[in-house]
Amino acid sequence: MKVTRRTFVRGGVAAFTVTFAAPDFLCDLARAQGAHTRNLVVLYLGGGNDSLSMLVPYNDPSYYSRRPTIAVPAGRVLQIGSDSSRVALGLHPRLTDLKAIFDQGRLALVQRTGYNNQSRSHFQGTDIWSTADPNNSQGLGWLGRYLDSVPPPVNALVGWNTTGSMPHVLQAATVGVPAIADVRAYAFASPNVGNEAAVEKAAAVRICSHVPVDRPALAFVYGSSQGAFETLDRVAAVANYAPSVVYPNTGLGQALRAVAGGMAKAIGTKVFYVTTGGFDTHSAQNVNLINGSYYNLMATLNDALGAFYNDLKNQGLLDDTMLVTFSEFGRRISENGSAGTDHGAASVMMVMGGRVNGGLYGTAPVLNTDPANPTLENNAGDVHYETDFRSVYARVVDGWLGADSKSILGGDFRKATLTFI
Repeated sequence: MKVTRRTFVRGGVAAFTVTFAAPDFLCDLARAQGAHTRNLVVLYLGGGNDSLSMLVPYNDPSYYSRRPTIAVPAGRVLQIGSDSSRVALGLHPRLTDLKAIFDQGRLALVQRTGYNNQSRSHFQGTDIWSTADPNNSQGLGWLGRYLDSVPPPVNALVGWNTTGSMPHVLQAATVGVPAIADVRAYAFASPNVGNEAAVEKAAAVRICSHVPVDRPALAFVYGSSQGAFETLDRVAAVANYAPSVVYPNTGLGQALRAVAGGMAKAIGTKVFYVTTGGFDTHSAQNVNLINGSYYNLMATLNDALGAFYNDLKNQGLLDDTMLVTFSEFGRRISENGSAGTDHGAASVMMVMGGRVNGGLYGTAPVLNTDPANPTLENNAGDVHYETDFRSVYARVVDGWLGADSKSILGGDFRKATLTFI
């Protein structure tokens, strides 16, 4: 009988968490096997990012007429050129590091990503982007399905969730992903210290080394526990990582520092999940004001990604790394009465890495209020999607992870013009 995580939970056990220090030679072997592994970092911008404040069509007069108080002035944007529809675009003025990465050809901006009849709900929208299935937002995560497809034996740290709870995108049928928000706190939980704690750990190892074939649910617990035991020394090594740059003291900055440490220590992780929030900017968006709401969001994003990029470059790890961003939806085009923006539709995805073919992908929306405008929807109130977000996923799965996107995503969403990798 095969026991999955789902059947195990249905059996009445909600959680069973242990950790243990694996022998040094096993850790060294795992690090050696993990060398030069392609790393994928998925960064979730929680709340619904306003792509028109991040990637600005600064020559479109409708951008300024529809956003009289929150538009980024044309003279302040960081110009990055024009897309294939000849729309001139610029980054938010605080994104100086991302501008430098774009100029190096290692940042791709995929415009107008989304899906048909996009949900304006934070919860359902996030679930849809997580499952990659607008018709079944309660299924397994697309990254979880990828991890399930990794051939055995599967490293106990094949996935790393840097948040405190399991995100939907990592939910899998057979593979467990540890939640390690703070590498310093990832330890065997014992009320004892010294020799007593060591004896307790040794006893836990002996107990879990027995696999009762006639009790599959208990065997699943013990197997999961053994996987947890294997991770402790490797995670502890990450805590000792000395980066080549100073990371900002923000949640995102420190999460990316840990991710870089995991890569540098070659602990065997293939997929890292990171999140940063605050993008639900209904009021006082303050795009231009230093220390304003959206300005600070761009500062957090820019400084953390800049440090991460430069650290990996200095460590010789940039070519082995790809970072992809997503957000549950974009914002409405016109500002509201509270100097903010409400839930919208299509947005922009970013792809960054040493092997990324950077540039502008897709076309910018034309922001005039003509209801027949094909780049807009909802009576010209929202940006209409041009690229199905699953097409970006497909390119990542096929071109970077080396897996079969049609199998993992449940359909053929490949798009020939997406050549960022």
